[in-house]
Amino acid sequence: MARVSIRINGVLHEADVEPRLLLVHFIRDVAGLTGTNIGCDTSQCGACTVIMNGRAAKSCTFLAVQCDGAEILTIEGLAKDGQLHPIQQAFWEKHGLQCGYCTPGMIMTAYHFLQMNPNPTEEEIRHALEGNICRCTGYHNIVKAIQYAAELMRGGAPAPTPAD
Repeated sequence: MARVSIRINGVLHEADVEPRLLLVHFIRDVAGLTGTNIGCDTSQCGACTVIMNGRAAKSCTFLAVQCDGAEILTIEGLAKDGQLHPIQQAFWEKHGLQCGYCTPGMIMTAYHFLQMNPNPTEEEIRHALEGNICRCTGYHNIVKAIQYAAELMRGGAPAPTPAD
């Protein structure tokens, strides 16, 4: 067993863990935050994406012991005071999800991406999402949601069009 301390969404979680425990399992089973999904355990799908020390990271690719002392932000940490984060709001308003399984990873990837590029093109958004797989949609509404979220985060958004 190894002792780890990981701050998740501002809350310190300390536990003795098996050295082979994946970060995604620490988040879900030790911290009890089940919004981070396990999709493939091979880093292909992106459903487990979180923000670790300010960067998007697939939590199935890290052992919890490697993350001792890390700062983690999960999908649960985005909403504040009962208000959805603009990216969460945009996914809701622009129908950027279907079954919702990939949505936490998509949103966390978008969160990191929009911090780096607050005014992205459609092509840049599609490139940023290459590490995230959605098996339900054609990504069209996901891209629209991220475009809308970027506008919300810049302080404004256009009026919805009939095509939306």
